[in-house]
Amino acid sequence: MFTTRPEILGTFGVVTSTHWIASSVGMAILEKGGNAFDAAVATGFVLQIVEPHLCGPGGDMPAILYSKKKDKVEVICAQGPAPAGATIEHYTSEGLNLIPGDGLLATVIPGAFDGWMLMLRDYGTMSIRDILEPAIYYAEEGHPVLAAVSATIKRLGGFFEKEWPTSHATWLPGGSAPEPNRNFKNPVLAATWKRVIAAAEAKSGRENQIEAARDAFYRGFVAEAIERFVSTTAVMDASGARHKGVLNAEDMANWRATVEAPQTYDYHDWTIAKTPAWGQGPVLLQSLALLKNHDLAAMDPSGPDFVHTVVEAMKLAFADREVYYGDPSFAQIPTEYLLSESYNSERRKLIGEGASLELRPGRVPGYDHQFDVTMAMLAEMSGKGTVYEPTMSHLSEKRGDTVHIDVIDRWGNMVSTTPSGGWLQSSPIIPGLGFALNSRAQMFWLKPGLPTSLEPGKRPRTTLTPSLALHQGRPTMVFGTPGGDQQDQWQVPFFLRYVHHGKNLQACIDMPLFHTSHFPGSFYPRTSSPGEIMVESSVGASTLDELRRRGHKVQVADPWTVGRLTAARRDVDGLLRAAATPRLMQAYAVGR
Repeated sequence: MFTTRPEILGTFGVVTSTHWIASSVGMAILEKGGNAFDAAVATGFVLQIVEPHLCGPGGDMPAILYSKKKDKVEVICAQGPAPAGATIEHYTSEGLNLIPGDGLLATVIPGAFDGWMLMLRDYGTMSIRDILEPAIYYAEEGHPVLAAVSATIKRLGGFFEKEWPTSHATWLPGGSAPEPNRNFKNPVLAATWKRVIAAAEAKSGRENQIEAARDAFYRGFVAEAIERFVSTTAVMDASGARHKGVLNAEDMANWRATVEAPQTYDYHDWTIAKTPAWGQGPVLLQSLALLKNHDLAAMDPSGPDFVHTVVEAMKLAFADREVYYGDPSFAQIPTEYLLSESYNSERRKLIGEGASLELRPGRVPGYDHQFDVTMAMLAEMSGKGTVYEPTMSHLSEKRGDTVHIDVIDRWGNMVSTTPSGGWLQSSPIIPGLGFALNSRAQMFWLKPGLPTSLEPGKRPRTTLTPSLALHQGRPTMVFGTPGGDQQDQWQVPFFLRYVHHGKNLQACIDMPLFHTSHFPGSFYPRTSSPGEIMVESSVGASTLDELRRRGHKVQVADPWTVGRLTAARRDVDGLLRAAATPRLMQAYAVGR
């Protein structure tokens, strides 16, 4: 069978990510004797340089991993929570009813750096210098700027010059945006990482050095620079007004990334592991629970029956996300009930022959008030006209997205991680640091009493959702994609096609993709488009016509424009496999 690229095969190691340079860096770490975790950390820091419109040092990072030494699947939560000053009262006093999608009020504690350091310390083997040197090289010596990065900077150049001068100085040096494929540098960020290394190497011992690096970022010069800027600078944001942020050095000093148990679900002879409900990961599990009794293997994997059935299941799962998901440290999340067969056997009956145009969350016993309040809030928003017009928003460069990494080494360690946030367009560059903060607080509601209501110390319910799958109990595959609300929507058909249709990783990634914007979006301005699905035209005209006949509002995407999936697998005999999407012509899998 023809595929756009070969499925990469080897026994030594495989690395796949959303940028070819980052994948090559990860492979170089494996070649130097590092393990999968060392490679993932180095790859992650390089992605901050080469895809700065999609992730940055001020962002966040969930990871799901399997350590051969511990023989355990675990989740690293490097999702920073809301600062102490982030109260609903403060934000509404600023005249807001939604948290803007950019600027400084949208910022939570930057989590990515601590998560990477936790992974390096507890699972990796290499030094902080070994890991940061590739990123320093590309920041200091330059890298070929992506066309999407160039376009983003050009579009924002005037705004940066007028409103965010620190970003203008960083991204338009000399007053001009970088042209596509021209060499681009960020020497200030390189200097920041050199200072972190210097602070680390003032200590002896690998773990002590990593702890010193964490202190430099969260309790040292980085936190001090962030507080100095955030507390003294009011910046323009999507609300149309200027606001100061509430993040300070004390917030950063008191927070650390954590290791947690994953949420899992058994699907035939596979077990899928995801983040708990502080991320959207359980929607993939709920989708599988709804689809479990459908004969998907008998369906054409690009045909109307498959697309319709999968989309209708995902609509139901995402409706539950809106009502029930949130930080389990602040609310009781009924995940086990949502995944139970008794619940899903009833919910399955809602998947009919036609497309649903309603948001239909299920009612969970004991959660009636939460259900009613959430649905009333969403209905009020819809009544204000905040519904998407048909759009090709997944191709726009107006909002940041995400990156993804999958690594498996020769020992069987594996990691899947979806770093995001701290985009160049999310907030101004912090002077002297060379990077921006995140805008993750936009995922909170300003209505009290909900699992996703803004509250100090609470994690926003993110869309970041890496995956790890065990086959017959054996850790086997890692996969994921950028894409906001579409991340699990693209992973579901990928996984189903892989399980039911006998195709290899690359063939499954190459197949036409689809998603729906039926439910409220997670990003400002939180809009929805009931019944709308976007489908790559490569499914064929007959499939598109049949989907329209069933009542779907079909938006046709050009071939090779939807999704950014990557995946890696380890067979029982130790053979390693990896694949990456050809879409956007950036992602690459390498291995030997």
